[in-house]
Amino acid sequence: MRIISRKILREFWEKHTDARQALQAWYADVKQANWTSPAEIKKIYRNASLIPNNRVVFNVKGNTYRVVVVVRYEFGIVYIRFVGTHQEYDKIDVTKT
Repeated sequence: MRIISRKILREFWEKHTDARQALQAWYADVKQANWTSPAEIKKIYRNASLIPNNRVVFNVKGNTYRVVVVVRYEFGIVYIRFVGTHQEYDKIDVTKT
């Protein structure tokens, strides 16, 4: 998958250094993936939450952090919409982020 944009992850792990390894591992996994449907994501990430409008919420580092993406399956693109702590995630509307 093509991921837009790694910069969001990098800026986050510069502030939350304990997230760096987990976010880099997530990035590497997603980059190697070739998802064509939400079911393919759930095969690998059983704890991922599938949200309307092709949004997916990933739990990172033991559910300490959350990554929200929009997946365009037909183009093989993952757009990172949010990276944050569990508390920050609770304050957003994931369907509109």
